[in-house]
Amino acid sequence: MAVAAGLDLEAARRLFAESQDFTIGLEEEFAIVEPESLELAHAFEEVYAMCAEDELLAQAAAGELIDTEIEIRSGRGEDFAHAMSMQLERRRRLFAVTDRLGYELAAMGTHPWASYLDQRIIDTDHYNLLSDQLRWVAQRNNTWSNHVHVGIRDADRAIAVCDYLRELLPPLLALSANSPFLDGHDTGLASIRTQIFTRSFPRCGVHEPFGDWDTYAKFIENLKRSGTVTEPTQLWWSVRPHHRFGTVELRICDAQTDGDESFGLAGLIGASIVQSALDHDAGLLPAPLPGREVEENLWRAIRHGMDGQMIDWRGDCGLRDTRDVVAGLVEWSTPARERIQAPAPSLAPNGAQRARAAMEAGADPAAVYREAIAQTRRTYLARDASPRAGG
Repeated sequence: MAVAAGLDLEAARRLFAESQDFTIGLEEEFAIVEPESLELAHAFEEVYAMCAEDELLAQAAAGELIDTEIEIRSGRGEDFAHAMSMQLERRRRLFAVTDRLGYELAAMGTHPWASYLDQRIIDTDHYNLLSDQLRWVAQRNNTWSNHVHVGIRDADRAIAVCDYLRELLPPLLALSANSPFLDGHDTGLASIRTQIFTRSFPRCGVHEPFGDWDTYAKFIENLKRSGTVTEPTQLWWSVRPHHRFGTVELRICDAQTDGDESFGLAGLIGASIVQSALDHDAGLLPAPLPGREVEENLWRAIRHGMDGQMIDWRGDCGLRDTRDVVAGLVEWSTPARERIQAPAPSLAPNGAQRARAAMEAGADPAAVYREAIAQTRRTYLARDASPRAGG
C-alpha cells in the first residue's frame, strides 16, 4: 500500500506490479453529533485538530467532504486480524477525542432528519474544488459509509477482480443496508444513502467491465486529457483499483451502527476480494456480468435490502431470496476469509431492519437515532470485537 502519483497510469501499473497480495485496510466514517439535540455538529475542524495531537490519529483521521463527518483508517494490515486490531485502537482514541470535546459519534448511512441545506463543505482547496465542480451534488451528500482495501498484485489482475466484484455489490449492499430514514421520514428504501450517492455523483456506482489495465488506463487518460478528472479520488465507482495504494477498494456499503457488524461486514468484503483473485488465478472466475444486470440487482438491494429478492443472472434468471444470495456469498468466500483471518459476518437483522422494527413498535426517528448512537458507543468501544456468526 505504498503511495504513487495518482494519475500517472504507468506509475500506478508499476505499483500494482509490486503490491503485496491480500494486505487489508479499513475505513470507517462517523457523523459528529450534538449529544442532547442529536443534530449534526459542524465540528470537523475542532475534532481533527485534536486528532492531530495524537500520534496515531494524526495519520488515521481524515475528512470526507462535509464538516459533520470524521473518518478513521486502520492503515495497512498484513491480514484482516492485524487491520482489525489497529482499527480497534483508533476507534478508542477517536471516541476519547470526541468525549473530551463533548460530542457523540453515530454510525448510520444517513442522519434521519438533518437537512442537506445546512451542510458545510470542509474548507480546503481540495474540497472547495469538488464543491465548485459538483455544486448541488456535493451539497446533497450528507452520507456515511465503510470502505475496504485489499492489496492485489498485478494491474491486469486487479482489473479482472474489479470487473467480477461488480456483481457482488448488490448482496454486499443489502447486508449492510442501514439508511432507511431521510428528511424526517421513512423513505421506503433500505439504503437511501446509496440512492443519494451512487445515483448523483459522476463516475460512480457500477462501471462497465474494462477487461484489462490498458483499456482502463486509456479511459482514465482520456478523462485526464479532457480535464474531467485531476486526481484519482474523482473516480467514485463502488469498486475500483486504487492508484496510490495498489489495492482493490470496495466502497458500496452503508456505515454500520454495530462495531462488531462493521468488522464482520468488512471481513466478508475482504474475503470476497481475495476469493475473486484466487478464483482468477485458478481460471475459475466467470466473465463479468453486463452493467444492466448488475444494476437491476443493485436497485433491489437499495429498495429492499435483506428483505427482498435478486435475479439469478447466472442461473435460470428466476428470483432468489437475498438472504440466500448473501449466505451463498459467505460460503463461497470462506476459504479466503479463513486465509486472511477475518471474522464471519452476522446474518441477523441488519441496521435497516432493526430501525423499522423499532418504528413498528412505536419509536420515532429521534428515538431510533438516539439508540443507534448508544449502540455505536457500546459496540465500537468493545474490548474484544468478535462478530456474531450466522444468525
